[in-house]
Amino acid sequence: MRFAWEKRQSGNRNTVKPGCAIQLFRLAYNAAWLLPIVLTFNETLDYTTGFAAFTTICIVRLIANLYANNVLNAQQFDTFLFRA
Repeated sequence: MRFAWEKRQSGNRNTVKPGCAIQLFRLAYNAAWLLPIVLTFNETLDYTTGFAAFTTICIVRLIANLYANNVLNAQQFDTFLFRA
């Protein structure tokens, strides 16, 4: 929301279209978030390992989101790899 407001206020509506590799990385990044849950419910992972993996992934995503929201500007955010 902040980035949309910044773009509107600056008058610079040119957005950088991410390349195929960046979009593929984002897809894998978002799929990895669900992977421990799916593997735990399928009983491929035990509950302790699944919980630890999911917690680790959530902490990494939290740090990436805090960095993106508090440090990056709108143009940098468009090319940031760790976007949810």
